[in-house]
Amino acid sequence: MLTVNQMSKQAKIFIDGAAGTTGLEIRERLAGRADLSLIVLPEAQRKDPAARKAALNNADVVILCLPDEAAREAVSLIDNPEVRVIDASTAHRVADGWTYGFPELEPDGYARIASAKRVSNPGCWATGFLSIVTPLVRAGLVPAEFPVTANGISGYSGGGKAMIAEFEDKSAATYTESVMHIYALGLTHKHIPEMTKHSGLAHPPLFEPSVGRFFRGMLVEVPLQLWALPGKPAPRDIHAALVKAYPERPLVKVASLEDAAAVKTLDAEILAGSNGLTLYVFGNEKAGQARVVAAFDNLGKGASGAAVQNLNIMVGLPETTGL
Repeated sequence: MLTVNQMSKQAKIFIDGAAGTTGLEIRERLAGRADLSLIVLPEAQRKDPAARKAALNNADVVILCLPDEAAREAVSLIDNPEVRVIDASTAHRVADGWTYGFPELEPDGYARIASAKRVSNPGCWATGFLSIVTPLVRAGLVPAEFPVTANGISGYSGGGKAMIAEFEDKSAATYTESVMHIYALGLTHKHIPEMTKHSGLAHPPLFEPSVGRFFRGMLVEVPLQLWALPGKPAPRDIHAALVKAYPERPLVKVASLEDAAAVKTLDAEILAGSNGLTLYVFGNEKAGQARVVAAFDNLGKGASGAAVQNLNIMVGLPETTGL
C-alpha cells in the first residue's frame, strides 16, 4: 500500500468524466504538475468499459466528474481496495462511509480527508451555505430548530452543459436572453440534503437560488433576524464565531467588520477565477439584523478548486498546490 508521503511524490490520478465543465477545470489545474501523474484515456477509449475499468483500478486517486448514476456505477467498478475516490457528483454527499470534502468545516476535517478512501466533493451552493451556518449552529448562536433561509446567485456555468447552452447557444430551444432567473420553485434542490445534514440543522433551509447572465462567480446569503435568535446576538458576535471557525485558513477568509461596512455593493463575480471563499457580515445592530454572505467562484472553491484541494490533502501535499 502506498503511504501518504510516497503518494505525494508521483500519485497516479484518473479523472473519469474529464470532458465536462468540472473535469476540464480540474484537469487544467493539474496540468504540468510534476508531483502527479495523470492517467489519460485516448478519446476512442474514453467510454470503453474495459479501458475505463482498468484506469479506475490502476489509479491511486480517482476523481469522478459524472452524473450521479454514472458516479455510482464507476465506484462499483473499482475492485482495487487501494484506490481512493473523490466524487464531484451529488451521489455520495450524504452517504454512509463517505467523508465530506470541506476540510475547513470541521475541526478534524483535514485529518479525516487525509486518511479517507472515499471523499464527496461539496456542491457549490452547499459550500457557501455551510461556510456560514455550520459555525453558527456549532457556536450555539443559531439553534438547530431555527427556520433558516438562504438565497444567492450563481454564474450559469454551475448548471453544466445544459445551462451553458441555455445562455450561450441561440439555436437551443431553451435559449434565453434573460439577465437573471430564479429556480427550484418546487422548494427542492439536489444540494438541500447536504446543506441540512452538514449544517446540523433539524429542518431543511428555505432555499432561494438564482442564476445570472455571467459565466462564473457566486454569492450565497443567509439573512438573520438577530432579535429572534436566543440571546439576541449582535453582528459582531456572528462575525466572531466565523473568525474563530476559520483560523489562518488559506482558502477561506472572513472580511473584517470594517471592510464589510465599507462595501456598498457586492459583485457576484468578485472572486471569479479564484479558488478561495470570503465571508462578509453586513449588520444593523439597531435593527437586530444581519446579512451574512459567502463570495466565491462556483467552479473554484465551489467545484474544481475544492476537488484539487481535497486531492492535495489526500496525497500529503500542501492544500493550495496548483491553486
